[in-house]
Amino acid sequence: MKTKMLVTILSILLSAGSVFAKTEPDSLQSLIKTAIEVNPKIKMLQSKFDVAGSKIKIGTNLPDPVLTLGLLNIPINTFSFTQEPMTGKAVGLSQAIPFPGSLKAAANAKAVDTLIVRQEIADLRNQIKKQVSVLYFDLQEQRREIILAEESVNLLKQISNVVKRKFEVGTASLQNIVQVEVQITRVRDKIESLKGREKSMLAQLNAFLLRNDTIPINTTRILPIKSRNIKTDSLLKLAEMNRPLLKGIKLYENKAFLQQKAARYTFYPNFKVGVQYSQRSYNRNTGMNYPDFTGIQVGITIPINYGGNKTAKIDEFRYLQDFYNNRFTTSLQILQQSFGNINAKLSELESREILMTKTLLPQAKQAYKAAIADYQVNKIDFANVIIAEDNILKIRTELAKIRTEYYKYIAQLEFLSGVNINQN
Repeated sequence: MKTKMLVTILSILLSAGSVFAKTEPDSLQSLIKTAIEVNPKIKMLQSKFDVAGSKIKIGTNLPDPVLTLGLLNIPINTFSFTQEPMTGKAVGLSQAIPFPGSLKAAANAKAVDTLIVRQEIADLRNQIKKQVSVLYFDLQEQRREIILAEESVNLLKQISNVVKRKFEVGTASLQNIVQVEVQITRVRDKIESLKGREKSMLAQLNAFLLRNDTIPINTTRILPIKSRNIKTDSLLKLAEMNRPLLKGIKLYENKAFLQQKAARYTFYPNFKVGVQYSQRSYNRNTGMNYPDFTGIQVGITIPINYGGNKTAKIDEFRYLQDFYNNRFTTSLQILQQSFGNINAKLSELESREILMTKTLLPQAKQAYKAAIADYQVNKIDFANVIIAEDNILKIRTELAKIRTEYYKYIAQLEFLSGVNINQN
């Protein structure tokens, strides 16, 4: 008997544990991590990184040596190898040697491409983090509005009971009952609309996770605003050091500098070294075996800047450096404007939350209680009760929007600066 009771208790605990496990909220960070891991564009950029790495070796090593085979001084009247003492068979090997340092300079310029792709991957991860965060906060807001609307329906039902009791004793009109039922219907219609938007956001969020759009995602509760006083100048410094987009622009500028450095080697000569061996045959005219020949050749290119083609290449890379430097400065200017606007908005949302939580919402609740009390003693019209109740719903809904909007702006700041700001 005790054993059966123990088994029953354990089964209840296990089932309860499975229920709790199913309803445990999904962490925003875990969703972001999954979205980054499965994102196909990141995998595409990783392939691009491999391609960039493989290109470093192309054209940055010694060219292949050249093997030559030939016949020397063959008389055209007989084409005999034994008629003339200078006739012979030749084999040669030559090697082109670029000016010392030029290959390394070219390799250094190409190697920057791998660093650029790394920043592209980091920037894409940054974008995914922002997009998933915004969708998560939107989903939080929709679900909070649904809960508030359902609570409003329950409150309206309580009001309906009050009206019906007053109608039974002849102190309320049928119109009052109709009014409250119409208001309940309106709120229920709003709930259905909110549920539709919730499904849409859930589908979008699941799309980032590359899974079925109906898989549930349990969000956490909306947190109160935690003030973050981060100055625009500090954000700009953080962005300079951490924003992948800005780091990528600087890498492009550095690549142009290295390309300019490599292009300067075109003003230096390249070399060519070769060795040749000539084998001579027995000469029938003299009856002698002549010795074989060997020869060494050294060639030097003459770097003539015809038409300024070499100078133009150097100028091109210098102009590219100016372009990317100006682009970096322009990006900082745009960021400064964005940081200023977002900080102003954050300050506004912080003030509004304080105003709503400490003043507007308590006042609205007090006004609703007073309206109910006055209506029960026939001091005010029933419409005032509906207005007071609807005012509470609007303020609580707006409070939820303010809080989620705040954290969406924080996500935007994290994207623009490239650092984690939201520690909740």
